[in-house]
Amino acid sequence: MTLPKGFLISQSNLQDYVDCQRRFQLRHMLHLLWPAVEVEPYLGNERRIDQGAQFHKIVRQYLIGVPEAQISKSMINDEVMELWWRNFIHSSKDGNLKILLEQGNRHFEEITLSVPIGEYRLIAKYDLLIIKPDGELIILDWKTSQNRPKRKWLAERLQTHVYPFVLTGSISGLNSGIPADPGQIEMIYWFTNQPDQTERFSYNKSSYQEDSSYLQNLISTIDQKSEPIFPLTPDAKRCLYCTYRSLCNRGVKPGELQHLEEWLEQESAEEVSIDFDQIGEIEF
Repeated sequence: MTLPKGFLISQSNLQDYVDCQRRFQLRHMLHLLWPAVEVEPYLGNERRIDQGAQFHKIVRQYLIGVPEAQISKSMINDEVMELWWRNFIHSSKDGNLKILLEQGNRHFEEITLSVPIGEYRLIAKYDLLIIKPDGELIILDWKTSQNRPKRKWLAERLQTHVYPFVLTGSISGLNSGIPADPGQIEMIYWFTNQPDQTERFSYNKSSYQEDSSYLQNLISTIDQKSEPIFPLTPDAKRCLYCTYRSLCNRGVKPGELQHLEEWLEQESAEEVSIDFDQIGEIEF
């Protein structure tokens, strides 16, 4: 089995493959929908996902000029959204997001970019890109999980590598044909519940070359797989938060959201590879 022609590669489906090859096959190659709850409590998780989507929406509205007061009125009686919004406004005016209001910066909200990689295209959807007058490129990504994951865990996520890699190869189209210097790229994760504790990852030419080699090899490996059934993850702990666990005979009962986010705070969180992008985030 090989990837279908025109298959779009993203950090999300690559992360699925790295976490569990069988999940990648079921979700992205066979497009199998499996009627199982991903995490408990179901309604609470659905609410968090909706709030995550709403937060991304209101930030975009703010950045394109919708008045702050008008946005605030839309969140009456939603304490979580009101808190996130207050944290965002404070950070943009007096905290670590002041870059948003700096004169001369160009903003690109909810933008998708892509680069060719082998026979496929690697795509990335950015919450916000900023091009500064001096050529510095800032990737900002909003994270709405209750707890904050460890830096090492974030550093190993494919998002942290795919986003600057794609930007390096595609920014000239947004920047008057000027190619990117990887050394001018920085990726910043901003957390709605820990607004003063961003995680920043700088980029450089060496990082770009390493990511290029790794991503090309990973995609080539996936494309050349011939097994009718891809192997399951050896770590059954990951299956607690996968909708396919019963199909794979890895249990029926889903894991609890509270325990999932507690894992992300632990020192060993980098060893717990679950689908964090599904928890309170917009899936790409």
